[in-house]
Amino acid sequence: MESTPNIEPPGLLWVPGEHLQEEELVPCHHLALGSVRFWRLLPFCLPITGISERWSILQHGMHGTAWGARRLLVPGRLSEALPVGEVRHLTDGAPRRPSREVLRRRVPSFLNHAGICCSDSSNKEDAIEDDEEEDDEEEEDDLEVKEEDGVLILNDANFDNFVADKDTVLLEFYAPWCGHCKQFAPEYEKIASTLKENDPPIPVAKIDATSESALASRFGVSGYPTIKVLKKGQAVDYEGSRTQEEIVAKVKEIAQPDWTPPPEVTLVLTKDNFDEVVNDADIILVEFYAPWCGHCKKLAPEYEKAAKELSQRSPPIPLAKVDATAETDLAKRFDVSSYPTLKIFRKGKPFDYNGPREKYGIVDYMIEQSGPPSKEVMVLKQVQEFLKDGDDVIIIGVFAAESDPAYQQYQEAANNLREDYKFYHTFSTEIAKFLKVSSGKLVVMQPEKFQSKYEPRSHVLDIQSSTEGSAIKDHVLKHTLPLVGHRKTSNDAKRYTRRPLVVVYYSVDFSFDYRAATQFWRNKVLEVAKDFPEYTFAVADEDDFATEVKDLGLSESGEDVNAAILDEGGRKFAMEPDDFDSDALREFVRAFKKGKLKPVVKSQPVPKNNKGPVKVVVGKTFDSIVMDPKKDVLIEFYAPWCGHCKQLEPEYTALGKKYKGHKGLVIAKMDATANDIPSDRYKVEGFPTIYFAPSGDKKNPVKFEDGNRDLEHLSKFVEEHATKLSRTREEL
Repeated sequence: MESTPNIEPPGLLWVPGEHLQEEELVPCHHLALGSVRFWRLLPFCLPITGISERWSILQHGMHGTAWGARRLLVPGRLSEALPVGEVRHLTDGAPRRPSREVLRRRVPSFLNHAGICCSDSSNKEDAIEDDEEEDDEEEEDDLEVKEEDGVLILNDANFDNFVADKDTVLLEFYAPWCGHCKQFAPEYEKIASTLKENDPPIPVAKIDATSESALASRFGVSGYPTIKVLKKGQAVDYEGSRTQEEIVAKVKEIAQPDWTPPPEVTLVLTKDNFDEVVNDADIILVEFYAPWCGHCKKLAPEYEKAAKELSQRSPPIPLAKVDATAETDLAKRFDVSSYPTLKIFRKGKPFDYNGPREKYGIVDYMIEQSGPPSKEVMVLKQVQEFLKDGDDVIIIGVFAAESDPAYQQYQEAANNLREDYKFYHTFSTEIAKFLKVSSGKLVVMQPEKFQSKYEPRSHVLDIQSSTEGSAIKDHVLKHTLPLVGHRKTSNDAKRYTRRPLVVVYYSVDFSFDYRAATQFWRNKVLEVAKDFPEYTFAVADEDDFATEVKDLGLSESGEDVNAAILDEGGRKFAMEPDDFDSDALREFVRAFKKGKLKPVVKSQPVPKNNKGPVKVVVGKTFDSIVMDPKKDVLIEFYAPWCGHCKQLEPEYTALGKKYKGHKGLVIAKMDATANDIPSDRYKVEGFPTIYFAPSGDKKNPVKFEDGNRDLEHLSKFVEEHATKLSRTREEL
């Protein structure tokens, strides 16, 4: 990355983007801002008398941010950094890059008002004018469309201006290091030459997606080269072969005046046709989306591509979509609380979709889901391999034939659980003999590495034609986990949701060379687990759950083995570091059972001054502020790096100011990446997430679902759910 040349000590810096935290400023000998392009975002650098420190502003979180939130930073006087509210008048409150003329007029008087003296360099204005001329030249250079071997070069700065009046433009998004792009380059140059001779000529351009990140993101570029045809500003994906003949033909076709995009393959469902379409389909994937949702927009082209490919199968697998903001009854009926939500329907019965969200992943997943829910096991060796090498519960139905009524019951139950389990069945008498069962039996067992003397080798259910599907489901769920299983990041969400969960962390490795050591510690856990059947026990690799171990305060324990209990409501309890053995673990679990342990809460420091319009909540103050039974609380869970959160900040601050005088209402926010949320009622699956916690009913918060996060809609939400809006001002 190109770095900025050394610059004489800057005084005042006008910084784009979010408010900087103190740890983001470090002394150094030059100003390093990552790239020359980024350096040009800084519109002003004014020397200040008596200050010699130089500062580096770390690039993280800065590139591409909006100009709406700014702060003046005075090196050496960070504690006196001036907040946004005191800076806005410098640019008449406009969320844009201020001109140097505006800054030249207003900054000195503003600094004097703040008690900061500006140097009175006689060359200052000349320097500013020279710098302004250089900036103008650089901006003009950016806007200029250059040409390389007949191919136009577009970037973030000149793109919109160039394509604004063009009917058709061929675009290639490439990466300089990409081998496929390099191979394609000569062919692309031939295409440019051919289309240049077209009547009228059709521009052919390329964009370096690694440097022009805004354009790459805007057009959903995830691989290289990506070819798109821009028709009247609308992008059309090119999916053919990368040959001159095919690409030229496709571009000329799209360039025709009467060309219109092909109709979407994805079905559009409303309350009028939903039941008819969904109930009639053996299998159909339905997306519930919101038009304003960024994730939905990113998914849309991949979803349509998948729909197109799956429509060509025999039989076809349909994909459909529902605008959940318009079809609110459908959204409520299927518990849609976030966007996009995808569900698989089989003859009208919904199942959660847990697959990928790009074309090939969706296609492969849906093809697998359209097949039978249970796979036939034909030879004994397969079962023996499951036992020897398996890593998850083994579920096998033993039947006489496909016509067996018990087999039909089993298939139906398997269909309801196929998202979370792999089901097998067999008609082999040899396998039945090995499993020591007769036909009409469901066998649930664990791989050999998870079996122990404290639990049976297998769990058997007799399936009759009258057996309810719920009985089969209950049997599988009851025996899914061994007495002490292996919790991993890949199975945590599906296998280890039950609480309380006792987890023992160490270097867990069941491969041949390390299995003995892994089982040594697991056996000690087994001795305790057998005495507490009401709890779930598991071992977990400390590296896989490094963040969790750190949040528990155990990463620096100095012990090879650590333990914790994850309880209901998100509470966590850490075992005091000590030599680990069965007795120590047993005492820890007993202390938890008797309520003698104090939970561990990850938390930022409690703010010393928290009298602003938006109260800052941290892990340690969540209960006292958000769960205060006497007050209504609107709480925003955000991430410092989240772009949507940054856009929301001024609106949310305005909301706080609007209701600051209401005694029974608190507008609050919490950095969910740095603090634990001590209640599982406040689930955060994306940022920002906003809940209203009404007084007297904190266990049933209301989630803000409206995509319009402006002052008007936020205010409407608050007033709709507030239990008491008093205008009595709080005593300070």
